Amino acid sequence: MSSRPTNTQIYLAAGVAATVAAVVANALIARKTERNNPPNGKFIEVDGVRLHYVERGIGQPLVLLHGNGVSIDDLESSGLLDLAANHHRVIAFDRPGFGHSSRPRATVWTAEAQAALFHKALLQLGVPRFLLFGHSWGACVAVRLAADYPQAVAGLVLASGYYYPGFRADTLAMGAPAVPGFGDVLRYTVSPLLGWLMWPKMLRTLFGPATVPAKFGAFPRDMALRPSQLRASAAEAMLMIPAAYGASEKYSDLRMPVAIVAGEGDRIVDIDDQSSRLHDDIPGSTFRRIKGGGHMVHQTATGEVMSAIDDVEREIATRM
Repeated sequence: MSSRPTNTQIYLAAGVAATVAAVVANALIARKTERNNPPNGKFIEVDGVRLHYVERGIGQPLVLLHGNGVSIDDLESSGLLDLAANHHRVIAFDRPGFGHSSRPRATVWTAEAQAALFHKALLQLGVPRFLLFGHSWGACVAVRLAADYPQAVAGLVLASGYYYPGFRADTLAMGAPAVPGFGDVLRYTVSPLLGWLMWPKMLRTLFGPATVPAKFGAFPRDMALRPSQLRASAAEAMLMIPAAYGASEKYSDLRMPVAIVAGEGDRIVDIDDQSSRLHDDIPGSTFRRIKGGGHMVHQTATGEVMSAIDDVEREIATRM
């Protein structure tokens, strides 16, 4: 006679079955989400990376780089993309792993690696020189691109960036889904559900002290909670401090016009330790402090950010 399974074996089998069911369900949800949110731009392949980008307008090229956890849709919903396209040839990228861009696992996607990738992509697009805007993690990439390829960056606008390293316990917790093996299980099982439950609180943190504007409702939340994008977001949380270490010694060498924008009350980064200090380190830079703007300053003070871009463009013209 065969022995009856023990309680431990039953619980283990049930746990495995639940995990498999969650993996399958999240994979199917991710595919449905991508079908419901098809790419609205074009693709370019650079060094094995399939990059999705949106291009609009005519005039001096302006490149936009979004922050961590989001995509081009953030720049689109803010209104900045369309506002800038009135007078610029705007090129906005989904950074690797976000939106519809791929993120090969063989590469560690540091700010330096992303800067090199976008420099090559823009050369392929016939854009050897451009005005550059980056928000949050996109600002880390932007300032690295300007430091490593100064001949390509005519002017630089940085919003809500993290520029100087320091201890941040939150990066360890946020980075868990990027850990090989363990992180793969997390992001295909509990992480999407936790992300869905925590979404309202996360938005209050990101936007506070400002309120979340109605226009952000156009942002596709479920795209941000796909397992693939959760891995990219987690990886960038872990890479944030190394990115600041790698670039901080180069800031004083920047010679192009630089505008720094930050929202007072930012709950993600301390603007006095980061943006104000950066302003002191970059000769000739300007610094706009947006009262009550919070971290998502391009959403809460879109006109101010556009004005900073325009000021840099005017400064470029005076130096020609």
